[in-house]
Amino acid sequence: MEFLDIPLFDDDFIKMVFRFIINFSFLTLIIRFVYYPYSKRKDYVFTYYLISVIVFFLCFTLKKYEMDIGMALGLFAIFGIIRYRTDAIPIKEMTYLFVVIGVSIINSLANKKMSYAEIIGANVIIIAVLVIIERYWALKQEESKSIVYENIENIKPENYEILKRDLEKRTGLEINNVTIGDIDFLRDIAKVTIFYFKGK
Repeated sequence: MEFLDIPLFDDDFIKMVFRFIINFSFLTLIIRFVYYPYSKRKDYVFTYYLISVIVFFLCFTLKKYEMDIGMALGLFAIFGIIRYRTDAIPIKEMTYLFVVIGVSIINSLANKKMSYAEIIGANVIIIAVLVIIERYWALKQEESKSIVYENIENIKPENYEILKRDLEKRTGLEINNVTIGDIDFLRDIAKVTIFYFKGK
């Protein structure tokens, strides 16, 4: 049965729903249980879900049409030039964005040449790699913070340990290194930069 030359229902609808359930389940594992516990960024959770869902349905829909390779590549090149003008996306968040787009494409474009075992296996391997790297192999990220310091006596090289302990007490951070910047002897202040591991 058709309406305005468009079928009201075909067998691909069941296939689309089933693949969407698979895709959404693995996306939830990646976004909610791998990414979010380490980043705590709710804004990116929203972004990843919406982009991955749209990419899934876009790719699944495009399978129904005859397109030359130039048009297909041009369409997906759009994703390569998308930039959020408000804030720059950190490299880790950009990597997860690539992961959720890639997973959605894999789950939506798979055809008869690829079994469900291969589809699920690919998803499981991706998640396993993410968990291993995120939980066990991820290197500690060192961050820095500039501070205006008023105890000018402690900036002397021989008082480095005193300076470090004083800054740790004031900031509550476990400091790896301290560097001295500009010194103002008229006001007895100095700009110091502390280095510490994120999350410590």
